[in-house]
Formats: sequence, C-alpha cells, structure tokens
Amino acid sequence: MTPPLRPPPTPPPSSPAMINRERNDNESEPLVFDASSLRHETHIPAEYIWPDDEKPGPDPPPIFLVPPIDLGGFLAGDPVAATNAILLVGEACRKHGFFLVVNHGVSAQLINEAHRKMDFFFGMPLSEKQRAQRKAGDHRGYSSSFTGRFSSKLPWKETLSFRYCDDPQSPNVVEEYFLSTMGEDFREFGRVYQEYCEAMSKLSLGIMELLGTSLGVGPSHFREFFEGNESIMRLNYYPPCQRPDLTLGTGPHCDPTSLTILHQDDVGGLQVHVDGKWHSILPTPQAFVVNIGDTFMALSNGIYKSCLHRAVVNSRSPRKSLTFFLSPKLDKLVSPPTGLLVNSSTQRIYPDFTWTALLQFTQKHYRADMKTLHAFSHWLIQCTKDNS
Repeated sequence: MTPPLRPPPTPPPSSPAMINRERNDNESEPLVFDASSLRHETHIPAEYIWPDDEKPGPDPPPIFLVPPIDLGGFLAGDPVAATNAILLVGEACRKHGFFLVVNHGVSAQLINEAHRKMDFFFGMPLSEKQRAQRKAGDHRGYSSSFTGRFSSKLPWKETLSFRYCDDPQSPNVVEEYFLSTMGEDFREFGRVYQEYCEAMSKLSLGIMELLGTSLGVGPSHFREFFEGNESIMRLNYYPPCQRPDLTLGTGPHCDPTSLTILHQDDVGGLQVHVDGKWHSILPTPQAFVVNIGDTFMALSNGIYKSCLHRAVVNSRSPRKSLTFFLSPKLDKLVSPPTGLLVNSSTQRIYPDFTWTALLQFTQKHYRADMKTLHAFSHWLIQCTKDNS
C-alpha cells in the first residue's frame, strides 16, 4: 500500500532537482513571461539562461532516423506488419524508449483543427490567457514558463494543460473544463480537444497492445490496465528567442507519465538522447512521435526505457506541439506483471506506487528531470520506513 504523500525527512541523494528552486513567498513579484515582447529581446534574463553543460551546442546535432511503425497493420493482424512492428518497438524501447507510429487512424482534419485552435489560444493577449492560469500544485491550466514555480533554468515556452478522463461518468470533461474556465466562447475550443483526447486515448490503447505483445505479456494486459485512463493533454508554444544558444524550450527530462504521444508542427526542435549524444527529430506530419515515460518503465520492471529528451528554440519561428500524456487511473497500483516480467530470477527494480503519488511528487517536491523515477523510488521507500 502506498503511504500518504508527505515530504521526506531528508532529500534523496543526487537530487539537484528537489524543489529548493520554488519561488519564495517573500520574493518580489514573479517574472512574467510575455512572449509578445520577449521574442524580440536580445538581452535574455538570467532566469532563462541554462548552465553551460545543458545549453544547446553551436551546431545542430545529427538527425535521428527511426523506421516508422505501422500500427494499423499490427492491429489489423497483418502478419508481416505485426512481426515488423513488434521487432521495431522492442528494439527501440529497450534502447532509448522513442519511436514513430504511422497508419494510426487519427483524422488529419482533426489534427489540423487542434493545431489551429492552439494558434488561436497562444495568439491571445497575455491577460486573456491568464484567465486559465495554472494554480500552485495543480497540473491544469495556463503556464508562462513556470515562473510561479521556479526561479532558475526557466523554459522558453508557454503551455496550456488540462485533464482527460476515459470514463463514461465523465464523458465531456474537457469541454466542461473550458466552459467553466474560459466561458461560452470556448465551447467549440473544448469540443475540438475533447475529440482529440478521445482519439489519443484510443490510439494509446492500440499502442499498449503492441507494447504488451512485444514484452510477451499479450495484447490485453496493458490495454486493460489503461482503460479508464486519467490522462493529461498539453499544448506547447515555444516563441522565437534572439539568443537560442543560451536557453531551452524544455530542459532535459524523462516524462513521469506512462506514454507520451506528440504531434509537432513543421518547425522542429525536439531532440532525444541516444548513444550518449543529442539527436534531432525531424517533423513528420503523418506520424506521431511516441516515447515511453517513467510510469511505464516501472510497469515493465525497467525493461523498456523512459526516453530522455528536450526541446530547443530558434530565433525565427515559433514552434508548437500537441502532447498527450497517457496515465492510468489515479488509484491504479503500478506494479509489473508477476510471473512474466517479475519472477524468482528477476529482481524488482522499483517499488509499487500509484500514479497519484508520482504526480504529486513532481508537482510539490521535485522538478521532473532524467532522475525522477530514481528519486521518487528512494523517497517512497523512505516514507514507508518512517511509517512502519
């Protein structure tokens, strides 16, 4: 049983991201990231300048070429497509946790409409966007560079995040969120993202069939685990920066969620860390970028790797992306299948936990990076000892 969430008595070792960077209540007014003005600034505020060992290099990194996975062929039972898909996803997830899917069944019209609505939102004046302002400790709402949470290594971006629930009892949770937060004028906006989230949830379950098959636990195990998922949708906007060599749109991190499904615009800026160096991922309009997150790495007992990635910015064009973070029901126990991925000869790598506990850990105690799951596991074990 996962213990109640509370701060650990001592920080986990090697955890520079423990949120000692939270803004202090006694500090002056927090920074305001107003993209309409900052995009023209040649003097970048210190809070947005990253350490030298994390800044993007002067030269673009090599392009990472990944064979796209034919998901539709796998789900349709095409033997050649299925064999190829299982092989490709297994190799990718054991090595770095990143792959592309095509023939995914999501309407191009829906994807385009979701991008247009994103353009509309981030094109509004800052005061209008702030009507959906993210509250402290909450993962939902509008955020301008996380200026209310952190005071250093701030990302050069704006985001809008909201909850999706694959539950017949909450059939229109996205629409209802925008109606209550932004008003009647956003009814159509909410409808588009309700439909988009439903498509992402369906796509996620198909990918889970592929992952389960490739791991040898069968197509239904992980699909059933994520039915009724309580996931997060995020719209990302990276404005131009006149000194892109000093900052990052998103710092190096692994997603704490289970599976990330991303659709990029045509600008580019996503990079993944493979074989000890960064690689660029070229935008592919007909494909979704998919990466394994920490929660699924724990579900696979470390066999499939959480993908280390980041986003860079440029001085010319804004970049936008649609990101769906698949997560299980909040009270689901995250534990690898006994007798399949865990047996007498295989040691457990991570303790059991609920998604609620990991989500709150990243919202209240830890800034997500490449060591989040390690720090969380240490923290959870320490809490268990303190409660025993």
